[in-house]
Amino acid sequence: MNTQTKSTETDTYFGSLSPRMNAFREAVLTKKPYICAERALLATETYRQYQNQPSVMKRALMLKNILEKMSIYIEEETLIVGNQAASNRDAPIFPEYTLEFVINELDLFEKRDGDVFYITEETKEELRSIAPFWENNNLRAKAGVLLPDEVQVFMETGFFGMEGKMNSGDAHLAVNYQQMLQIGLKGYEERTQKAKADLDLTQPESIDKYHFYNAVLIVLEAVKTFAERFSTLAEEMSEQAEPKRKAELLEISRICGKVPYRPAETFKEAIQAVWFIQLILQIESNGHSLSYGRFDQYMQPYLEADLAKGTITEEEVVELLTNLWIKTLTVNKVRSQAHTFSSAGSPLYQNVTIGGQTRDKKDAVNQMSYLVLRSVAQTKLPQPNLTVRYHSGLDNRFMNECIEVMKLGFGMPAFNNDEIIIPSFKKIGVTEEDAYDYSAIGCVETAVPGKWGYRCTGMSYMNFPKILIIAMNDGVDPVSGKRFVKGCGHFKEMTSYEELIAAWDKTVRELTRMSVIVENAIDLGLEREVPDILCSALTDDCIGRGKTLKEGGAVYDFISGLQVGIANLADSLAAIKQLVFEEEKVSASELWEVLMTDYAGERGQEIQQMILHEVPKYGNDVDAVDCLVTEAYDSYIEEIKKYPNTRFGRGPIGGKRYSGTSSISANVGQGKKTTATPDGRNAWVPLAEGCSPSHNMDKNGPTAVLKSVSKLRTDEIIGGVLLNQKVNPQMLSKEEDKQKLILLLRAFFNQLHGYHIQYNVVSRETLIDAQKHPEKHRDLIVRVAGYSAFFNVLSKATQDDIIERTEHVL
Repeated sequence: MNTQTKSTETDTYFGSLSPRMNAFREAVLTKKPYICAERALLATETYRQYQNQPSVMKRALMLKNILEKMSIYIEEETLIVGNQAASNRDAPIFPEYTLEFVINELDLFEKRDGDVFYITEETKEELRSIAPFWENNNLRAKAGVLLPDEVQVFMETGFFGMEGKMNSGDAHLAVNYQQMLQIGLKGYEERTQKAKADLDLTQPESIDKYHFYNAVLIVLEAVKTFAERFSTLAEEMSEQAEPKRKAELLEISRICGKVPYRPAETFKEAIQAVWFIQLILQIESNGHSLSYGRFDQYMQPYLEADLAKGTITEEEVVELLTNLWIKTLTVNKVRSQAHTFSSAGSPLYQNVTIGGQTRDKKDAVNQMSYLVLRSVAQTKLPQPNLTVRYHSGLDNRFMNECIEVMKLGFGMPAFNNDEIIIPSFKKIGVTEEDAYDYSAIGCVETAVPGKWGYRCTGMSYMNFPKILIIAMNDGVDPVSGKRFVKGCGHFKEMTSYEELIAAWDKTVRELTRMSVIVENAIDLGLEREVPDILCSALTDDCIGRGKTLKEGGAVYDFISGLQVGIANLADSLAAIKQLVFEEEKVSASELWEVLMTDYAGERGQEIQQMILHEVPKYGNDVDAVDCLVTEAYDSYIEEIKKYPNTRFGRGPIGGKRYSGTSSISANVGQGKKTTATPDGRNAWVPLAEGCSPSHNMDKNGPTAVLKSVSKLRTDEIIGGVLLNQKVNPQMLSKEEDKQKLILLLRAFFNQLHGYHIQYNVVSRETLIDAQKHPEKHRDLIVRVAGYSAFFNVLSKATQDDIIERTEHVL
């Protein structure tokens, strides 16, 4: 579907962007992303000046310095103000986490295959000038020394994929936007002042609380100052503006002089307050998957009140929403080259949730839900992520609107299922009211907004196919030649499938234990070195407990890692069981040899074809295959439950770990480190994504895929069961096909208890043409994993991975 066709569809169904928002969108999309040194210089200035201060105070004073001195500007098209860097889409640097990869890659940012950034010589020199101060003086360095010798082999080989945890902040949550709008930061300030005054300073723990409360008060005042700077700027700009823009700028000035410090009373005030907080949280910590929570629920009262008073129109609301989504895209993040392999397309995973049910179990769809759909359809951007909470009572009118957005072909909305998520939350200790109030966070993971700690998912990557190869190789990683675990013997000597599964069970459990050691060391580093003050203040009940999020301040605290290559593991086990141990068509030694030679030679090719064409595959509703991976996955699910996180016993409900398949684009990066696997996959190519079947292995249609996925223990994989599907746009061109899809979704969620699903509605031909002629497809957006990205900014490996996904017919 080309850009012209998409625009026409939007014009006729959802309407068009206003001229100024269209111009704003164009300006943001055509802006080259540069590396910005401004934040790094201001952070360094603070850290140098306050080296003796506790970490919480140092962080508060740093944010204060940044918000008071950073460049600010107001775009001529915008009605919502606030910027992250010196220019839109520029990526600030966060040296307190790491400066190492930045310095090492200064001359490489523009040469990347994907996720390209530009950088001036002046910026390079500015960053080099502060590098000596941060050497051995940031999170990466200090967390690194916390890692025990026993896990160094995993860090050396990058086995657990910890780049994103050591180079930037956590996030993976939504703060309490509803309360922030109702009481303003002034309400938090008053509560903090009272909590500080009530401290008994003779109690040892009160000393840390005292400094935390001081830090919160500094940050709340700094946010107020930041907003007031925009108030002053807008007023100054109004003096030279034409009458209409003058009135807008004066209104912006008034609003910024009020929120987010004082409660919001109008829709315009509420949307500006939300943007200020969403923005500043990312200036504070660079964390991704910072989400808007249940946007339609907390914004609906302001919409209703203003419409009733006649102070705003629905068209004006839609324009403000499109303005917010464009502003959301202005936030950017530079990752190390290694990290881009698992987060291709520069995603920030800022998720907006609509629909679902209210805390008292009623259908939550409201007028704002529909306006969010309309505005997201008009902007057609990869940010924010849009998630619809499905429940059995969701009416067909709303489902129809969701499918109409989906037809536009930019991978949204995704669906999460109340019917499985709410019971799963209740089972682990979340109150019923809070369970009904969950939202999507980042990709497909879920949490209760404003009450959940860091990070509900995104810890260690567990490469299941690679673990199988290690189990087959007596505990040794054949890529690095290093021993990862004490093995159970080599596959070549195994005489039964049961021996292999015993080796898998032992290996995956031991590597799970090792992953916990790594995660704990890094989490302790984050807690001690880079506490997030504003984010903690806006999450219940950090102020009440006098603790940051990493110290146990949140009401709930559950985390998960990401398990990669589910389908590859299923198909590998099926191939080994059938061809080696049941039919004996291939010996164990033969199979191992062809794996290590990447299916080379005539016999290698023969075995590969046998695997690909004679063995049933996951995704086709074959119990014999699907149950193999469920059994193997159980080893991880059972093992990870044993290990609490670093907040366990320190306040929150939970403090436990669970499973999750939201592997973002890690299937590409993890595949680059994995030899040929027994499912017929060649070495170094991408693994299967999320819990989706391997490319073109699902031959029995979409219903069979949904049935296979539903056999996973979705009630235990609480970190998210990510299912990506792809259909040709022509498959949804008729009304009857749209209704078929709605029935399919309802069956998946109601009868099969599926957790999540999302669709790429784009043809293979369009993707191939976009790869050859990127200039003709600038606006082409695809669903990469639990997020969407512009196709053109992806690396070729990630593009190829998306092109090769199975295209289903309804």
